Amino acid sequence: MAVPTTRTVTLEMLDGVAVVTLNRPERMNAVVPALVDDLLAVLDEVAASEARAVVLAGAGRAFCAGHDLKEPQAGGDSRRRIERIQQVTRRIRELPQPVIAAVHGYAIGAGAEFALGCDLVLATDDAQFSFPEAGLGLSVTGGVSRLLPLLVGPLKAKELLLLGERISGAEAGRLGLVNAVVPDARAAALQWARAIADKPAYAVTLAKRALDSGIDSALEPALELEVAHALITDTAAEVAESSARFRAQGSA
Repeated sequence: MAVPTTRTVTLEMLDGVAVVTLNRPERMNAVVPALVDDLLAVLDEVAASEARAVVLAGAGRAFCAGHDLKEPQAGGDSRRRIERIQQVTRRIRELPQPVIAAVHGYAIGAGAEFALGCDLVLATDDAQFSFPEAGLGLSVTGGVSRLLPLLVGPLKAKELLLLGERISGAEAGRLGLVNAVVPDARAAALQWARAIADKPAYAVTLAKRALDSGIDSALEPALELEVAHALITDTAAEVAESSARFRAQGSA
């Protein structure tokens, strides 16, 4: 059953599963403020719905290619803009339903952060994960400073953040960055979501809450520290030059 959609994010209900799809395929679902606002609005709809599990996917050739560096730099209140990004992680973690990220193609920067904020992550073998922020003169957001070390260990997390090199879905599976590597991430995520939706909803929510309780007690300070760091880097002169190099590589 289809429900009203926003311009950059769509929502579809399929047998108790809410399928949330980032919908800027012409830009590989790169993040702009409108997409963040739309995603938060859709997640609010999901929270109030009767869905028992959630799939987060991307339309077209990628899950999410990170921030759209070809868009003009957003003006206005930098803190508010950064906090809106942080709210995506908060909103996903607060949902009573488990959220499964279905990653194909690029999951770069903010895209990788969106995926890591989910409860489960499935990826295709040829998916590409990367955290290029340090090379762009920027700071990571989305709670990745807390979540990434939990998944791959502190040393590997520093390697991924400091070098910013891309890793395939297959390598992400070996590192423990994703739950499983599959031929079709969306189809596999729907299969997992339907299996979860068949279980008693209260028990699933309690299991999610119990597992997240220790993690999330340290996540909120990490989100706040990321905002402070992002505000420092937001106006750095090096950002324009490094962003231009990044665009030249055809990655955004």
